[in-house]
Amino acid sequence: MKIDGVIYLDHQATSPLDSTVLSEMMPYFEGRFGNPHSGDHAVGWRASQAVDRAAAEIAHLIGADPDEIIFTSGATEANNLALLGLAREGLARKRRRILVSAIEHKCILEIGRALAAEYGFTIETLPVDTTGRLDLDALQSSISDDVFLVSVMAANNEIGTIQDIKRISELVGTAGAYFHCDAAQAPCAMDVSRLADQADLVSLSSHKIYGPSGIGALFVRRDLQSKMRPTILGGGQQNGLRSGTLPTALCVGFGAATRLAASEESRLRRDQLANLRDSFLEQLENLPCKVWVNGPPSSGFRHPGNLNVGFEGILAADLLSRLQPALAASTGSACTSGFPEPSHVLRAVGLDDERAASSVRFSLGKDTKANDIREAAALIEQAVRDLIDMGLLEAG
Repeated sequence: MKIDGVIYLDHQATSPLDSTVLSEMMPYFEGRFGNPHSGDHAVGWRASQAVDRAAAEIAHLIGADPDEIIFTSGATEANNLALLGLAREGLARKRRRILVSAIEHKCILEIGRALAAEYGFTIETLPVDTTGRLDLDALQSSISDDVFLVSVMAANNEIGTIQDIKRISELVGTAGAYFHCDAAQAPCAMDVSRLADQADLVSLSSHKIYGPSGIGALFVRRDLQSKMRPTILGGGQQNGLRSGTLPTALCVGFGAATRLAASEESRLRRDQLANLRDSFLEQLENLPCKVWVNGPPSSGFRHPGNLNVGFEGILAADLLSRLQPALAASTGSACTSGFPEPSHVLRAVGLDDERAASSVRFSLGKDTKANDIREAAALIEQAVRDLIDMGLLEAG
């Protein structure tokens, strides 16, 4: 797809708002604008019912119940509520270790540092293999009855790796630890219909699945809710776990987006998207410089829209600069783009700083067409040739 003439290949940073989702949201920006927490009149009741329907749609996506869905401002807040909110319950217990994978989202790593510094938890990083898959042997050897919580992302936002969540859940369960899963990228990548059976807490994001920005959710298993402390205090909304007036229109949009993500059409689209992504890779392999793929092989356990590619001898920043304003892609997570150091994800899968700095993430979406990737490949080829002519890399 093109946005104002720009070929958009950065869907894992954010996805465009689906037109069906927007149409369902619009009435709540206009006549149905009521506060869903206003319980004394019909306008508030209608808004509350709309929020409840959205919670039910989100719950259905992952196999949960509506009262186990807590709306947040996004997946980052959901991750904070999951770990910070639950870790305080662990202060009165002997479990003092928290395990996280080496390729978790930046916010999980930062929350871990805060829990270590402020609450005395021991944060341990679990290694991954060269494809980004969690080392299950390392998890099995690390898990014990002093582990409080394990956090593993379902589908990675940089290299697209899909984890074996079922097996991870089984291993975590043997020690009686809590399992948190950051599933922000997962609904467009995999079947998430059993996530609520496999994890105690699941973080979700609307704008990664063609819903509106500024809204996310945390699934919290019902029996855990009384053990958690809120990270935002106020009027005690949402079972006392997250205070604040809910944005009805955004909740409605998130619910509509999850309904689309749970459809059979969405499942079929994943296969089509993977084929398109593989075709794009084949075209990039004809460039006048060597390329390699970071993360898993194209089939099996990779996000169908994700392609993280390294360009030998060229800085990703130089390549992306040459492609502006015709093509939108990124050097990695938009949430860490303000940091100049190489991606912690690429380093975790074995890349040195030079190869990490030569890697670009292309992420295709449901409206990406074959024409788009052909044009994108041609633009990239021309940019590479221009850089060769400028003497910034050698022809392969």
